[in-house]
Amino acid sequence: MDSDEEDHRVPLSRRPEWSDVTPVRQNDGPNPVVPIAYREEFAETMDYFRAVYLADERSPRSLHLTSEAIHMNPGNYTIWQFRRLILEALNADLHDELDFIELVANGNSKNYQIWHHRRWVAEKLGTDAMSKELEFTKKIFFIDAKNYHAWSHRQWVLQALGGWEDELDYCQQLLEDDIFNNSAWNQRYFVVTKSPLLGGLEAMRESEVRYAVEAIIAKPENESPWRYLRGLYKDDAESWINDPQISSGCLKVLNSQINYIFALSMLLDLLCHGFQPGQEFKVAINALTSESDSPDSELAKTVCSLLERVDPMRSNYWKWRKRTLPAQAV
Repeated sequence: MDSDEEDHRVPLSRRPEWSDVTPVRQNDGPNPVVPIAYREEFAETMDYFRAVYLADERSPRSLHLTSEAIHMNPGNYTIWQFRRLILEALNADLHDELDFIELVANGNSKNYQIWHHRRWVAEKLGTDAMSKELEFTKKIFFIDAKNYHAWSHRQWVLQALGGWEDELDYCQQLLEDDIFNNSAWNQRYFVVTKSPLLGGLEAMRESEVRYAVEAIIAKPENESPWRYLRGLYKDDAESWINDPQISSGCLKVLNSQINYIFALSMLLDLLCHGFQPGQEFKVAINALTSESDSPDSELAKTVCSLLERVDPMRSNYWKWRKRTLPAQAV
């Protein structure tokens, strides 16, 4: 409720439709130590809400009262729960309820209760709510592209109500807008692995690897596509180390000698899984080493020494990796 609405608000005690209700005050005990200084309009609204709640009055006026109370405190779970009971009792138009939730969400998009209520409404409406829910999350992403609640809701909508047809294109659009949007990368992986229309991870792997490698070459300092590559080969290390797109992508970044930390990290993991590097990798690594890197006859140890220097925040981790290299690391 904004300031203009508050200025024109008629107190419940002066509204004819509430004349038969005795408000129930909040019981803080006989001697409250630090009583909360509620605003007068909030205290009155909650007093009347307690009255209808205790009477279990599931009426249109109670529904309207929950609207006022929610605008004042959208995090009150009890109000939302009682509102659901009223909506069911009145057989209310749930499409109108989606509009109400969107209004509340404009300033409270990370409120758990809003998203819980939104899902409840969408479940009741079923597939009729699909388009509206997908569009609603898009509006949230326009404000906050990484809103976890909205992404979780969108994934639920896709799985429960459908709408997979354009989702990969939507991920593409988001990544064109911001290639560093890790939430969009996560959603892309979700679509590739969960969509019933794409054939699964193995069917999509080659094209997705190509897409990720292109993103890496463009912005090698972006960790998201590197992580995405690993996810594309989840539980299939053999295919990962034998895919020439992976090794050639690493090599291109290493040869550029710019923003190559993630390339070094992936090369190290490849080596630890049995990757057999060609001479070009040894040349690229030697070009990056300095006297302080302690070059070693074993390429994996040299890579660890390099990472200790260029990634000082995790230098202790790379020292540990060097001490625990598996036998197959070259």
